[in-house]
Amino acid sequence: MTSPTNPKPLKKELPEIKETSEIEEVKKKKNFLTSTFDELKLVVWPNKQQLFSESVAVIIMVTFSAAAIASVSRFYGWAASQIFR
Repeated sequence: MTSPTNPKPLKKELPEIKETSEIEEVKKKKNFLTSTFDELKLVVWPNKQQLFSESVAVIIMVTFSAAAIASVSRFYGWAASQIFR
């Protein structure tokens, strides 16, 4: 029988714990990948027409937003130049 302060039993237990945790890590990764693939099977992918029309809508909205931001920025720049001459 060994005493609780004897480090030898701890050294014997550590490799077993390490192997167990490695196995659990591999299982977690496998479960994650299988659940990811299962979720991707449920996704409804757009067809070419939907993809094109939604892409055009996004491009138009980004263009309008950029124009609005640029016009507001130019207005504030002009107003600041008028005030701080």
